[in-house]
Amino acid sequence: MAETDGRAMTTGPYIKAANLRFAYAPGDPVLAGLSMSAGAGRLTCVLGPNGSGKTTLLKILARLLAPSGGTVRLGGRPIAAYRRSDFARRVAYVPQETLAAVGFTVMETVLMGRSPHTGALGFESEADWRAAEDALRVTETARFADRDLAELSGGERQRVIVARALAQEPDLVLLDEPTSFLDIRHQHGIYGLLARLVRDEGRTVIAVSHDLNLASAYADDLVLLACGEVAAAGPPEAVIRPEVLEPVYETPVEVRTDEATGRPLVLPRPPR
Repeated sequence: MAETDGRAMTTGPYIKAANLRFAYAPGDPVLAGLSMSAGAGRLTCVLGPNGSGKTTLLKILARLLAPSGGTVRLGGRPIAAYRRSDFARRVAYVPQETLAAVGFTVMETVLMGRSPHTGALGFESEADWRAAEDALRVTETARFADRDLAELSGGERQRVIVARALAQEPDLVLLDEPTSFLDIRHQHGIYGLLARLVRDEGRTVIAVSHDLNLASAYADDLVLLACGEVAAAGPPEAVIRPEVLEPVYETPVEVRTDEATGRPLVLPRPPR
């Protein structure tokens, strides 16, 4: 397999999980033979009801949990084959809840994302500062650089946390519910940012979401989970369909076409 700038090149999916199995307690599987993939330079949203395995899947892809069965390949190689530092340079993970780092400025917080690149002494180089400044620029948070992270609003802080992930200069960004607790303006702001990262920066992004309409509006691909397995996968038009969603969410829905985006739009439908 050819290497360019130390990164493996592959013509297949950038990350691929096959037959993943995982349980937090014996006899109570969270993932039951799950297989999915995400293409390079695409925004993939993972959907599903509570308890369907979304966060567990993301943590396995981030190498924070080890499955009891199955494999994950990144760039064509098993993720276990990467040294921890190499994996950290390739993959950034943004958890669902990130507490504000008390006493740290926005710039200091974003520079923390450079830890996979700094030397043993942890001193930032010119390249580290440049990567942090680029991440602040892309997320439109440069004007907050000298402010304490705890002083920012939820939406502003979330963009800074994404900036910290981007400062790693990863190929793949994994985000768990990046718009939780945010208002509608900041929700669209975060997903607009993710879409720009894919379009303008060439990143590969996988985001877990509970919001079917946000995912439908911004994602290139959707992966719908149910009971630890993939119930459907493909472009929004293939997944956001009543016959696909109703058995998974156990509720009737109506799907229309959003006139502004041309994407499917989900509306609740009262039971008859």
